[in-house]
Amino acid sequence: MSSRQSANALAPSTLHAPSYYAATVARAVVASPLDGAHSCDVCIVGGGFTGCAAALHLARRGLKVKLLEQSRLGWGASGRNGGQVHVGLRRDQDWLEGKLGASDAHKLWELALAGRAHLDELIETYGIECDFRPGLLHADHKARYTRATRRYVARLQEAYGYAHIRYVDQEEIRALVATDGYYGASFDARGGHLHPLNYVLGIARGAQSHGAQLHEGAEVLHIERARGAFVVATAQAQVRASQVILACNGYLRGISREVEAHVMPINNFIAVTEPLGDARAAEIVQHGYAVADSRFVVNYYRTTVDHRLLFGGGENYSYRFPKDIAGFVRPHLLKVFPQLSAVRLDYAWGGTLAITPTRMPFIREIEPGFYNASGFSGLGVVLAPYAGKIVADAIAGERHAFEAFARVPVPRFPGGPALRWPTLVAAMSLYALRDRL
Repeated sequence: MSSRQSANALAPSTLHAPSYYAATVARAVVASPLDGAHSCDVCIVGGGFTGCAAALHLARRGLKVKLLEQSRLGWGASGRNGGQVHVGLRRDQDWLEGKLGASDAHKLWELALAGRAHLDELIETYGIECDFRPGLLHADHKARYTRATRRYVARLQEAYGYAHIRYVDQEEIRALVATDGYYGASFDARGGHLHPLNYVLGIARGAQSHGAQLHEGAEVLHIERARGAFVVATAQAQVRASQVILACNGYLRGISREVEAHVMPINNFIAVTEPLGDARAAEIVQHGYAVADSRFVVNYYRTTVDHRLLFGGGENYSYRFPKDIAGFVRPHLLKVFPQLSAVRLDYAWGGTLAITPTRMPFIREIEPGFYNASGFSGLGVVLAPYAGKIVADAIAGERHAFEAFARVPVPRFPGGPALRWPTLVAAMSLYALRDRL
């Protein structure tokens, strides 16, 4: 544990990113600043999906909880992402069976389904207005991928009893999505999309309703052990806690070297068109489904409730965003939908997510009482809030789900502190090249 240094895209702010989501917030959350000396049972660092959900579940159990967010609640990836609801983990069940065996792979699938049910529970229990719409297509952008997709759909149906997924052939995918670039797809009826900033703010309100104390503008500078407890320090305050949860994902810098050895940030970018009208939006993607394609640098998109196209495309591997984010995303959008060349882009923004070497979440007790949950690798809408619950349950003594995820292999990034970043950039660039071959 050491000092945090903020820079560029990760630097704290009093404002949300200039996104479509920030412009359409349904209900704001009032969170206070923090100064002086305080104590609590659990101190949570990070006010996104994971942190807010952990606060909710801990407070619901009667623990005294303080959550510290350096900027605004939902300011990071939780409030900036594509809003896509995926069922399962970033690695498929074949990979998990190969690494962990069939028994643990099935357990993780059941936990992934529990995470999806957890999303429904939060929305229903706390009346969260987040525009959830069902249906997710995972589209193959190369013909040779379709055989594996068809086989994997059949495997989920037969070996895992998952009846919500089906294979979509070329004729159907091209009827559903107005592009000729896809050759097949899987369709998951339990997938879908939502307004992620409204979702995370709804979770935050739920946490407050149980007595959790949430604080904005509280950038954590360091965390130290002192006399059997943890002291979490900001420039204005100190919080003494029996246990700590790191829930920083891609915005962790300097607080824990151990976490940073396994979890690294990358930037992704989204643009939103002007309103297209109901009919034209329905032509672009039928039935309001969400779509993600098979590229290594994934294109993902959906239409919004006010009939815009929200499109995510392109990423970079630095602490800086492009100066013209709309111009950065537009070529990716037009490659899929050239018919939208004259359409205006009303919003464009970037966000920082976190990946691990295996693309599996890094959920660990780093040392006794010091927990981390991060590295959701693009699937945070479902997994990150559920990870908050998993860690909260572990702190309360219910460790089955936590220990299942803690057994998942998440090695360190190669290269050590000096070389892991250029090694990552080289590897990611090589994989991204496959999309163009």
